[in-house]
Amino acid sequence: MLNDELITYMQKLIPDRTNLFMEMEEYARENRVPIMELEGIEAMLQIVRIQQPTKILEIGTAIGYSALRMAEACPSAHIVTLERDQERYEKAENYFARSGMANQITLIKGDALEQEDEVRILGDYDMIFIDAAKGQYKKFFEMYSQYLNDTGVIITDNVLFKGLVYEKAEIEKKRIRNLVQKIDQFNEWLMTNDRYHTVILPIGDGVAISRKK
Repeated sequence: MLNDELITYMQKLIPDRTNLFMEMEEYARENRVPIMELEGIEAMLQIVRIQQPTKILEIGTAIGYSALRMAEACPSAHIVTLERDQERYEKAENYFARSGMANQITLIKGDALEQEDEVRILGDYDMIFIDAAKGQYKKFFEMYSQYLNDTGVIITDNVLFKGLVYEKAEIEKKRIRNLVQKIDQFNEWLMTNDRYHTVILPIGDGVAISRKK
């Protein structure tokens, strides 16, 4: 992971976002809503600009921050996004309405592991962004990668999980220890998957970029 001084330097270089985006960032900080870290989302948005996807599948809406950032970065894209938490998807709906970009976004309410039929009907996808329950990453990837176009890209956030996947220190909480183990196993599986070229970037909380071979 990048050291604190370099992260601070990089964040200072990132241009200010719109008032709505900065409001969402503040809400996320205050309410401990996990949204993508600034350096990580800037890298992802650059991929969106280069790739120019027509349709993006996002697994894990939260309050709609990354969906709106992608919609702004690529106005021709339509984002299909899934969220199971009622408080979060209601907040996302409010932000979508305020943004003026709601017509670019389809919100599916429910557990991503139970919404395959609806996702399939709305596909295929040029890009898939995975940022939901970390312990289910392999299931998400296996379930939804079949709806990715041949030239498509899958981006997975939080694959370094605050550095815990490679630090040697003992993790006291069993739940966190098990989660770290699952993410580590996912990373190993992903990097050795013979159907994808994958690179892990040590920015934000770790971003994996996978493209079909």
